[in-house]
Amino acid sequence: MTAHRPLPFDPIARATELWQDRIGPAGTMAAVTSVMRVQQIVLSAVDQVLRPLGLTFARYEALVLLVFSRRGSLPMRVMGERLQLHPTSVTNIVDRLERDGLVRRTGHPTDRRTTLVEITDSGRDLMKRATEAVTDVNFGLPGLTERQTEQLTGLLAKVRRAAGDFTEPQ
Repeated sequence: MTAHRPLPFDPIARATELWQDRIGPAGTMAAVTSVMRVQQIVLSAVDQVLRPLGLTFARYEALVLLVFSRRGSLPMRVMGERLQLHPTSVTNIVDRLERDGLVRRTGHPTDRRTTLVEITDSGRDLMKRATEAVTDVNFGLPGLTERQTEQLTGLLAKVRRAAGDFTEPQ
């Protein structure tokens, strides 16, 4: 999965020891550094399987969002909210997907100010192939049991909630 040779030691564990000796409590530093490294590992693995399909993770997420919608279409504003992206980023993602024939922009039937993004049959097909690819590599998160993955997701949700990412109660 990694494109480099593994180190013969855990650099985060080594940094934790040094931090502890020279600065003080190292638990949070070790956790954050680990999260950042795992993010790099996950993104690399997912990008590696999506790139041959002409997708980035952001474009893949947009296709999944549209497939999950009731009608296969959503207003661009709603896409931005659900994907937690700036409107400019949504526009760029939709531009690329549209250029590749995976989505099309349509007018909203009752609100002329709103642009809908609708997934095409090609977009649905590619989303299915991309989903097979990312699930084959376990979304780049190897080494955990299903239970551990659930625990990790729960712990990260606590951090996201505390940071104001969402307000839904526990």
